[in-house]
Amino acid sequence: MNYSPISFPGLGIGPFAPDPVMFTVFGLSVRWYGVLMAFGFMLAVLYGTKYASWVGVKADHILDALLFCFPAGVIGARLYYVIFNWQEFSGNPMRVFSVREGGMAFYGSLLGALGVAAIFAGVRKISAKALFDLSVIGFLIGQCIGRWGNYFNREAYGAETELPWRMEIMGWDHGTYRAMQVHPTFLYESLWTGIGFFLLHFLLKRRKYDGQIVLYYMVWYGLGRGLIEGLRADSLYLFNTGVRVSQLLSFAFCAAGLGLLLLFRLKPPKRPMFKDAALETAAAAGAADAEEESGRPGAGHIKDKRVWRLKDKDEE
Repeated sequence: MNYSPISFPGLGIGPFAPDPVMFTVFGLSVRWYGVLMAFGFMLAVLYGTKYASWVGVKADHILDALLFCFPAGVIGARLYYVIFNWQEFSGNPMRVFSVREGGMAFYGSLLGALGVAAIFAGVRKISAKALFDLSVIGFLIGQCIGRWGNYFNREAYGAETELPWRMEIMGWDHGTYRAMQVHPTFLYESLWTGIGFFLLHFLLKRRKYDGQIVLYYMVWYGLGRGLIEGLRADSLYLFNTGVRVSQLLSFAFCAAGLGLLLLFRLKPPKRPMFKDAALETAAAAGAADAEEESGRPGAGHIKDKRVWRLKDKDEE
């Protein structure tokens, strides 16, 4: 385990020597990385339940979906890492199950969680795209906070640089353990996803169709991750090629998201918004009560433009 000092010499900050282990209970080490990931997950859940109605679903849908999406995300993250880093496990395949040693990848988590969320939405008869709109903002929260676990672990840093905000750390360079001044890429991604959270939260109540926030996420995160991945010193590569898997996937995400945003701007979806029937009934009842109390017709009119009624097939 790397306990080397960390400093930012160009800014006159440090050195610090944070312990990757927060505390130990009965011989079990509780690491900062896990604590920060759990904290980010908790905030994402709170956000999702608070703003579920903004995408036309109930908070219970979010909590129920998490029961399936969380394990799917963990499995997906591990599989992604193992597939593109198989040489590390080929000699002892049972190490695939030793997740305490590390080895998780975000894109695997994203694909695994959203894939199961789509199945869940189909079973519950709610809009998968509406669920995704909320989910990706939760991902940004988790990424923003969870990336600081890389700081404690002395990992996910970039190539050497002379920029003023460079980070100095001890690390391996072609078999030599020495001090290096590198890009703090974990910090870049934390800041990028933090800004993305505020942007997408602002756009959430201004979206014009289900899935629009997902497309914004694909463009924003794909662009940032693609650029940052090019600076990292620990990228996973596409088998024996020199292509960074996450960088390729990120730029593909960005291009696909941008293309679909342009397409739907020219040709808007026929059914823009999903609204859970129970929520719509409650909203209509509230509007009727307000109208009855005021004695003025239309006093209870719902002004929130995010509530769109879906037409029945017979009406189309």
